[in-house]
Amino acid sequence: MEQQTIPWKTVWITGASSGIGRRLALDLAGLGATVAVSARSGDELAQLAAKNANIRSYPLDVTDLAACRKTAKSVEADIGPLDLVIMAAGIWIIRDIESFQAEDSIKAMRVNYEGAASVIDAILPSMMQRRAGHIAPVASVAGYRGIPRAVTYAPTKAALISMAEALRTDAAQHGIKVQIINPGFVRTPMTDTNDFPMPFLLEPEDASRRIIAGLKSDRFEVVFPARLALIMKLLRLLPYRLYFWLMARFVQRA
Repeated sequence: MEQQTIPWKTVWITGASSGIGRRLALDLAGLGATVAVSARSGDELAQLAAKNANIRSYPLDVTDLAACRKTAKSVEADIGPLDLVIMAAGIWIIRDIESFQAEDSIKAMRVNYEGAASVIDAILPSMMQRRAGHIAPVASVAGYRGIPRAVTYAPTKAALISMAEALRTDAAQHGIKVQIINPGFVRTPMTDTNDFPMPFLLEPEDASRRIIAGLKSDRFEVVFPARLALIMKLLRLLPYRLYFWLMARFVQRA
């Protein structure tokens, strides 16, 4: 990654064992930040930490609120007050009406949404006391609207977007910056399981570069790639009658 300056000295990234979270950890550590990384896999985190002396490993299951609170205290005790926290932990389960199971939706909501909420709960007291900090959940353009085969995934990302919107104004009154990260398709172990076309697919390195640039800006939403984001935003504006007609045509062609 090309050398640049960043405004964060200390960063905590959840979901850092693979995909976007892993790439962000490597890039931010390479730019000089001290990066705490968390995920359920301690072995993968140890391998990641071995790649850069600026990376510290803190295994964590984000669905465990008490563990999130304990880990946040450990991280700040070790590396200092956190300037930036990125919540990248997430799961992707493809389901349609034939394979729908409530257990999948509940699991996805626990990891993707409740996991982020638990991390925010863990870090807010310190940030509010300092009147400083930066919070950035990773959602998705899939959260803009309910899309076919994403019945277990899209609602969790819609909830994340809504939570960030709700937090933004209140947090600003306490000196805390809130942004939402809405990627399109990025090549990761999670998307490698997809059996459908992924338009405008990006590599993790490109996604990381775009995210870091976006987090340095004052924009609320860090969204990419632009063409896919535009398509999804236009779909969000369509009336139901037209939207569902388009979705039916899409499913027929898939």
